[in-house]
Amino acid sequence: MSQILDEVLAANAHYQASFGDKGSLAAPPARHFAILTCMDARLDPAKYAGLAEGDAHVIRNAGGRASDDAIRSLVISYKLLGTKEWFVIHHTDCGMQSFTDAILRDLLAQSLETAVVDADGWHDVGQGPGSTEANYLSFLPIKDLVSSVVEDVQRIRRHPLVPATIPVYGYIYDVKSGQLLEVPTATAAGRAAN
Repeated sequence: MSQILDEVLAANAHYQASFGDKGSLAAPPARHFAILTCMDARLDPAKYAGLAEGDAHVIRNAGGRASDDAIRSLVISYKLLGTKEWFVIHHTDCGMQSFTDAILRDLLAQSLETAVVDADGWHDVGQGPGSTEANYLSFLPIKDLVSSVVEDVQRIRRHPLVPATIPVYGYIYDVKSGQLLEVPTATAAGRAAN
């Protein structure tokens, strides 16, 4: 077994020992909201949004983008589990700002090894082979944080499966201070219909 696997299983055993009555939590989130945010390891939505187990749905992907799969999860969150408000939360110093689709496609075409980045940008250090399958994917990189939050809130708001009654708020999490900063134009775009 790997060291990481051993650590995860040991942590799970410790967690299980103090699990208590969490097994009786209901599936619908008690606070009736969902957060779409980035997978960045520096973000802890439970801490920055004051969540405990069972409080809210947290949907994470690279960049916290409103991809088809993220919208699928939000629709299920509302339609089957009763969430009433949604947050889109991107963050400062996001790695999704460090590349374009073309850069990532080129790196993957060279090799499937982990790339490295320096002052000159991304470089592939693998021996290959790579794959051109990335040419069929959009990785949804971010050029501008405020614009990406607005774009994602608008995409969710306009989606035909999203009811007009759900407000969608737009925020940026500051990784240096821990503060949630509202993007007013995004929140205005996500305003619920009366």
